[in-house]
Amino acid sequence: MTSMTPVNEEASANEEADANVDANVDANVDADADRAEVLAELNRTGRETSAVTVMFHTALAEKRGLGATEVKTLDLLQRGGPLTAKELAQHSGLAPASVTGLVNRLEQKGYVRRVGHPTDRRRVVVEVSEEKLRELAPAYADWAREVAELCEEFSTEELRTVIRFLRGSNERQRRAAARLTES
Repeated sequence: MTSMTPVNEEASANEEADANVDANVDANVDADADRAEVLAELNRTGRETSAVTVMFHTALAEKRGLGATEVKTLDLLQRGGPLTAKELAQHSGLAPASVTGLVNRLEQKGYVRRVGHPTDRRRVVVEVSEEKLRELAPAYADWAREVAELCEEFSTEELRTVIRFLRGSNERQRRAAARLTES
């Protein structure tokens, strides 16, 4: 049996450290490649989600004689409560002039009404007509059921992660829309 001298022990330790570094570099390269692949798939899936969402809301809107922007504005008002035209512009990212025309169309179709602001008589808010909005509910029923079934495939923690991602994505898209209307 041969005994290792301190130099041989040091060389052996250095070789082992080098091998560990090489393994870590390879793992990082693999991890970077895996992340790049996942990010590319996330981008593709996000674009597909955007497209099918627009198509769904366009089809739904057409069935009711509305535009997709009108349907999404009704959703915004339903979730946010009565809003001023300025607040609608801020929340939607639409230009104020576009919001005025949008509210006019929705009012003519009976989906919204302008009412006095509850605390400032000089201002007006736009509120949804709940009766008219109920007409849209059946069109969402099948889709909502299928989404509920999909959610059953995920743990509560996974759903929280999805929510966190979607909230971050929504905020960034809101800012991007605002930048587009500012220029």
